[in-house]
Amino acid sequence: MTGRDELPRKLGLLDATFIVIGIVIGSGIFLLPNLIARHLPSAPAIIAVWVVAGVLSFFGALAYAELGAMMPATGGQYVYLREAYGNGCAFLCGWVFALAVLPGGTAFLSVSFSIYLAQFIPLTPALRTAVALGLLAVLSAVNYVGVKQGAWTQRVFTSAKLVGLVVVIGGAAFFSGGARTPAAAAPVLSYTGIGFAMAACLMAYNGWSYVSFVAGEVKDPARNLPRSLVLSMTAVMVLYISANLAYMKVMTVPEIAATERVGAEVAARAMGPAGASVLSAIVLLSIAGAVNGCILTGARIPFAQARDGMFFSRFGEIHPRFRTPGFAIAAQAAWTALVIVSGSYESLSSYTMLSAWLFYALCVAAVWVLRRKMPDAPRPYRMWGFPWTVYAFLAVSAWFMVDAAVNQPGPSLMAFLIAAAGVPFYFMWRGARSIGMKT
Repeated sequence: MTGRDELPRKLGLLDATFIVIGIVIGSGIFLLPNLIARHLPSAPAIIAVWVVAGVLSFFGALAYAELGAMMPATGGQYVYLREAYGNGCAFLCGWVFALAVLPGGTAFLSVSFSIYLAQFIPLTPALRTAVALGLLAVLSAVNYVGVKQGAWTQRVFTSAKLVGLVVVIGGAAFFSGGARTPAAAAPVLSYTGIGFAMAACLMAYNGWSYVSFVAGEVKDPARNLPRSLVLSMTAVMVLYISANLAYMKVMTVPEIAATERVGAEVAARAMGPAGASVLSAIVLLSIAGAVNGCILTGARIPFAQARDGMFFSRFGEIHPRFRTPGFAIAAQAAWTALVIVSGSYESLSSYTMLSAWLFYALCVAAVWVLRRKMPDAPRPYRMWGFPWTVYAFLAVSAWFMVDAAVNQPGPSLMAFLIAAAGVPFYFMWRGARSIGMKT
């Protein structure tokens, strides 16, 4: 292929870093503390779980850093699985992400945006749906006309959310009231509570893999991909732990457990009556940045599949003027809009978390597989702590998936069925590609 047949490399280190931060930090850090505190009523245990989940996610990012520097191609995760395990595994990953994970997550975020906007502007249910669709359409259009436009939009949203989050954390740090945990009996910790909290924290850190989807558009990927993953995940981990410490300085753990919107309540106490509005504005920026990041990266998976002859060829086309996977972006937007209108986004998002995590685990294990399968391949970056960091990530991933299967059998079964539904389509496209090669 000529240079005109490839997506141009226009994303720098800052762009790649902000893509990760923008996607990972959505609304979880503002909403999950309430759920976690209800299941894990101990401040030290809560902080410990956030730290452990952050470290494990960091290990996963290090694995993607080695793979991305080794194979800096558009589609990232899809490409790693293809090289490590073959076309079948890669196809099913692309199927699950393009059909369910990305549209379900993007739709959920878009609807969440409309819900928070309703705090400023009265919105009927119909108007909320219209706002969610409007946000999706505008950001899809931005990314359709250029990857640089999408990246600049990501910079703006991510920078604003970082400044806002730091302001809230700082306001809580200087809060003079100070929370005091009642000197009652020691909290009772249970396996179920710890398991729920760990799963919630792992989901809050989810999104670090998405920058791999645009690896083929990152400048000097051998240097910038590893650096962006290390910088972004370090920043996210520091912010998440700092936010939880700030929450606990202003509110007791029982108060956090009893408060649905912890971030807004902390901002109101620390910054006065306008604090809750400030926090809501930050959440809006945060969610918009996450939606933009998903749109920017998500279309690259079906694009890579189509380039392999394993999906509809139109998805592999590059817009002649904008040099983006224009059709893939438009099709992704249309499918996500259908998910929003149907109201199935919440179920779809929960169903696919287990199958998505399976592919994360397979990708991390691919570091070990490819070091044996392709020992002489250039590796500009080699994963720190290998093989122990791989083992740690895989052990916790196995626990996470088994725990989900036992405690959430319904969603777990749906995750399996969504992945299994791709099997006949894989054989269909494999057969079509074989016929095409013969002719």
